[in-house]
Order: sequence, then structure tokens, then C-alpha cells
Amino acid sequence: MIEVQNLKKYYGDDEAIKAVDDVTFVCPDGQITGLLGPNGAGKTTTLRMITGLIKPRGGTVIVNGCDVTREPEKVRQMLGVQADATGVYPRLTPREQFKFYGRFYGLRGKQLDEHVQAVIDELQMQDIADRRAEGFSRGQRQKIVLGRALVHNPPNVIMDEPTNGLDVMAVRQTRETIHAMKARGRCVLFSTHYMDEAERLCDNIAIIVGGKIVAVGSPEQLMRQTGQTRLEDAFVSLAGREGLLRSEHAGQSRSLELNTAVA
Repeated sequence: MIEVQNLKKYYGDDEAIKAVDDVTFVCPDGQITGLLGPNGAGKTTTLRMITGLIKPRGGTVIVNGCDVTREPEKVRQMLGVQADATGVYPRLTPREQFKFYGRFYGLRGKQLDEHVQAVIDELQMQDIADRRAEGFSRGQRQKIVLGRALVHNPPNVIMDEPTNGLDVMAVRQTRETIHAMKARGRCVLFSTHYMDEAERLCDNIAIIVGGKIVAVGSPEQLMRQTGQTRLEDAFVSLAGREGLLRSEHAGQSRSLELNTAVA
């Protein structure tokens, strides 16, 4: 389970830009939680604070009872993170890459081999497991990134726009994988811009606009709340014109975050 409590992240000399402002939501085990919002709303910043990549200005993130800030090593063992399909080593096979990452989590010998094979089987990668990754499609590279996140068998998985840029077949396979992770009892948190995807997959949704959570609930609850029959229409209704204007202002924080990282 992932619990986000009053999370904050401000940027600027006077902290005037509130990228994430008092965000609270819960991701239960065995469920899929979607984090939705316009560009610049604070989704990626929130996910990075949950994973411990960015230190929050305030608030806490609790993963299976452990505080991300106070117990980062324990949290890393309980989290699997899939980001964009970058950083794939082209001269290594998926199996070699999974072993490489597995060692970071303390896996060795027979246990490492068993974990690697379990990931290959779970992601149905038997046909490409021992091929060099050079020339792989985006969907195949995404599988490698996800496999690296799952090799230590974490109970919680975070995915940042996992189907972005994939073809129809790869999107379908990714969605099936997400469903399978839920069936295994994992807590899955992912961000997406595709409302149909969120409507199909999510048990719960948190909508963030301008750094603030504006609504939390199941797709059905959000549609009922707004009197809409499609999640996309419910999202637009809940975000609202004022919220979208706030998100444009919050989008400046993304540039500041990148500049800070480079510095």
C-alpha cells in the first residue's frame, strides 16, 4: 500500500510556484490507482517524491508502513518503478539486464536466476530474452524497463505513462500486464493522459490540477459526481477552466525542476 499524506513541493526563490500543494491519496493493495491531470499538473513530481527521487517540501509518503524519507532503503525494496523506455543497454540481452538490476537488490546465484526467469515468464519475453536489445521496438524496450522494476518482486509498482508512444498490440499487452499485477495482489499506481485507459483499468483515480487534488474516487463515482457518462467528460468537468489555468502556472515548475537537476 502507498499512502501519500499532505505532500508538498515548491519552487522558486520565494517558493511561489507550488508544483505539488498538500496532495493526499491512498493506493490500496490489489488495486490499480490512476493519477490523472493535464500537462504540468504535478503528476511526475508527485511520482518522483513517492519513489524518493525528489525530497518533498512537506508531507509524507508511506510505503507498506515505511516512510520514504526516513527509510529509503527499505522503501526501494518494496517499490518497482517503470519510467520511460530509456536507459536500455543495447548490447545486453533482457536476461542480462534483469540480472544486472537484480544484483542491486541483493539477489545472487540461484535466487537471482529464479527471479529473472519469473519476470521473463510474467512478461512473456521468452522469444526475446536472450537477444541483444539493439533494434528492439519501443514496446520491447518498455518490457525491459518494466522487467527491471519487477525483478526483485516488489509489492508496489509505479508506472509513469506506461503506454505512451506504443502501438496497439503493445498497448494491449501492457494493459494485460497491469491487470495481471493487480491479480497478484500488487498495489499499482500509474499516470496516463488516456482517459479510456484509466476508465478501463483503474479501481481508483486521483485527479491533480495545478498541484492540488481536485477529486478522488472510482471512475464510476467521478462520472456520477459530474453527471457524465464518460470519464473524459468527467475529467474536464472536474478540472474546470480555473484548474486548467492553475496547471499552466504550475507547468513552470517543470522547467525549474529540470534546471535544478542540471545544476
